[in-house]
Amino acid sequence: MDQLKKSKKLLSLWQVVIIGVAYLTPMTVFDTFGIVSERTNGRVPLAYLLTLVAIMLTAMSYSRLAATFPESGSAFTYTSKICGKANGFIVGWATLQDYMLLPMINALLSGAYLSALFPDIPNWILITVYVAIVTFINLRNVSLLANMNFIFVGVPLILTIYFIYLVIHIKLGQGVTAVLTMKPLFNGDNSLEPLVGGAAVLCFSFLGFDAVSTLANETKDSKKNIPRAIMITVLSGGIIFFISAWFIQLYYPTNELLKNYKDSSSPEIALYVGGIIFQKFFMIAMLVNTLASALASHASAARLLYIMGIARFIPGQMFRYVHPKYHSPYFCVLLVGFLSLGAIFCSLDTAVSFVNFGAMIAFSAVNVCILVMFVYKNKEIATMKQILLNLIFPVLGLVTVAYMWLNLQEDSFIFGLSWTFLGLLYLFYLKKINKSLFVPDNENYESKV
Repeated sequence: MDQLKKSKKLLSLWQVVIIGVAYLTPMTVFDTFGIVSERTNGRVPLAYLLTLVAIMLTAMSYSRLAATFPESGSAFTYTSKICGKANGFIVGWATLQDYMLLPMINALLSGAYLSALFPDIPNWILITVYVAIVTFINLRNVSLLANMNFIFVGVPLILTIYFIYLVIHIKLGQGVTAVLTMKPLFNGDNSLEPLVGGAAVLCFSFLGFDAVSTLANETKDSKKNIPRAIMITVLSGGIIFFISAWFIQLYYPTNELLKNYKDSSSPEIALYVGGIIFQKFFMIAMLVNTLASALASHASAARLLYIMGIARFIPGQMFRYVHPKYHSPYFCVLLVGFLSLGAIFCSLDTAVSFVNFGAMIAFSAVNVCILVMFVYKNKEIATMKQILLNLIFPVLGLVTVAYMWLNLQEDSFIFGLSWTFLGLLYLFYLKKINKSLFVPDNENYESKV
């Protein structure tokens, strides 16, 4: 029995949204700005708009399936219900790779920020303390996590708003026309190929929006609120990214002032706009922003482990245990925390190069599920609305995901294929020892359009 389903529904719509926005790490726009500005010829805001439209196509597929199957599990659950449990297992297994790596990446980033603030303390101690704090918060009930994220997302957003104020104040010294301009959007360049290339990079800024669907069992009226939360999370993240990029591009039409834009451009951007004191506060906000993302990614990874444990695809009672007081998947949270300590022994470049493969699998699977369920099984293509929702949008979603596949790092592709191959071997083992795991549930489902 899924104990999270039996637990009290604790999360409101906006608490789920704030967890989703935290997962997107809103201030990442400052880190990636220099790289994307070079690739798009100074049109980062327009690249974000293009990316938002592309990601919305897949988000719509997630939203519709979340309304049809209002339970936790994300792409793993949807694929299991529509395309069979074996296919669902492979999608869940592949997705698990990214879900487990992201908390470790956040630990690595936070370790770097903390080392800059406390250079005399060994990095492994800083990472251990950081992981312990994140794990402790996630062990408590999920409402505490959501409320903490209100603070941890709010602080960076306040610093971002102040950054925008500084840019406007500086530009007003050059005249009103220096602010009231469309130059950040086009920057005198109409070429499409560099823009699409930049958008492919920015697509990875939206990875994790699907994680809100792992909270369905703990969300009030999840049938309505999870689909809404998915769409609001993507739109909110897109708006924050776009507005931030607009004002950064307004101040930096080119990368001439940025010396280290190929690494992380945020320290230089903050320094030139606000000075050394503002830069220090800004970097603290970056740390808080990373902490918010860490809390969200840790929670989602633990819940995916729990859901796969409930399905008996991961053996052991510990993966099905829910704390009687805090209603959290206790041992799954502890395991994610333990694995996050791998940040002590791993470099950021290595960890980042392995991520994103699982997300591409999940995105592809969800769009395919829409086609299988609504077109192949339900034959819902009689009206123009049905053709758009059930055929054209998911196909376009698959096209945008295919473009992300083409821009995936080679290391991520190799590691992802290796991890998936191990999953296939494990799948054959599970089928051999317990065929009943893969018996269909024979559930009836209907369109929620």
